[in-house]
Amino acid sequence: MSEKSIVGDLINFRGLVYAPTNEQGVVFLFGKIAEDLNMYIEEIKTGYPDCIGRRFVGKGWERVAIEFEFQSSNFKQHKHDPKDCNIIICWENDWKDCPLEVIELKTEIQELENFPVKRPEVNTSNDPNITIENLFKNSNSNDNVKVWYNKILSKLTEYNPNIWTKIGAKFTGWYSPERAFVSVKPSSQSMKFECYSGKDAIEGSLISNIKIAPNWCKFSVKNDADVKKAIDILIESHKRIEKALSTGKTTGYYSDGEYSASYKDIVEEEDENEESK
Repeated sequence: MSEKSIVGDLINFRGLVYAPTNEQGVVFLFGKIAEDLNMYIEEIKTGYPDCIGRRFVGKGWERVAIEFEFQSSNFKQHKHDPKDCNIIICWENDWKDCPLEVIELKTEIQELENFPVKRPEVNTSNDPNITIENLFKNSNSNDNVKVWYNKILSKLTEYNPNIWTKIGAKFTGWYSPERAFVSVKPSSQSMKFECYSGKDAIEGSLISNIKIAPNWCKFSVKNDADVKKAIDILIESHKRIEKALSTGKTTGYYSDGEYSASYKDIVEEEDENEESK
């Protein structure tokens, strides 16, 4: 029998669907609104008090010791010394004569702006100006670049419908869906791609950076003929990242990697060619 799941009331607040039912939920929710409370955090600890932060008080930032509790009265039950704490942060304040300042998150979030959860392919921030159309516009991309982009992405999602995109101000990330495995940077007449490759080169591409990104490769699309090559490379990249994730390997851009001597030779030759241009 699977473990029972018991949740709090529906709040749907900044990515937290249900109200906290324990202290861990309070810590998570506080992290969502610390800036709204005019605080920043210096230290989270396992001992008492749980947290050291600073709160803006007009003339500067005052140091505050914080204890997290699900209910404020838990502070008393845990026999904490009030002299070592400034603020109790809880979901529910049920301690009428508490000698400390209490911040009840259940009340606080009612006054704050909420950011509804939405599919992440829209953009990487709350800026409505970050769209694929504006990315092309800011890159001065011609119509060919837009056609190539859409054709490649269409073929990839046809290959695997779970692949999705996240749009940034300067480039787009494509996800596997668990991890980013492609970044695309459009320019006026071409697109630069970087994608996960693992320890061996994908035919038609070169390693991105032998020192800092040995697990990633790069290539460009500059004409119609490059589109088919790009699709083949990216499908192979997707297969490789799926395999890497299934075996617990790290796949990030800066992750360490192994590469063959021939791979290194190819990259060094390419770098020499670039420098000579």
